[in-house]
Amino acid sequence: MAAAAGPGPEELLLLEKLLGLKKGNKYSAREERKIPVLQTNNGPSLTGLTTIATHLVKQAKKEQLLGSTAEEKAIVQQWLEYRVTQIAGHSNKEDIRIILKDLNLYLEDKVYLARNNFTLADILMYYGLHHIIAELTVQEKEKYLNVSRWFNHIQHYPGIRQHLSNIIFMKNRLYINAH
Repeated sequence: MAAAAGPGPEELLLLEKLLGLKKGNKYSAREERKIPVLQTNNGPSLTGLTTIATHLVKQAKKEQLLGSTAEEKAIVQQWLEYRVTQIAGHSNKEDIRIILKDLNLYLEDKVYLARNNFTLADILMYYGLHHIIAELTVQEKEKYLNVSRWFNHIQHYPGIRQHLSNIIFMKNRLYINAH
């Protein structure tokens, strides 16, 4: 099985590296649900995947990842909330099917989750969906063509994938040019 980014500290470490931040943040997971907690040096601890991720983006001075217009910022927040409430902890086949179906429909006419701009929502959704997409069959990947297109695009975005496995979306083309 592919190494999956877990529901918290692991994803935040990947994000930290992607943003070019110096290591040194201390993460822990609270309770069985593994809600991430960041202990800051000069203040209270921060709790929650999206709260900490947003803090890291601001710390790296890459606010454009949070959206550039009011509408885009709202869309990014919507998908970050969706990531935490819908993706985390849902592992039964029916939940996953509904998530992929909804996401596939949403991405029908979009390059990224916030329309045409790459944002933090794309990053955290990619990390959250990696283990799910890794287990899909070729037929399932074809069924969710828009999700597959988006996911493949994101995994090839510079610095995103890191140690996570590269997921293949093309069928074997051995027989196409056999005359």
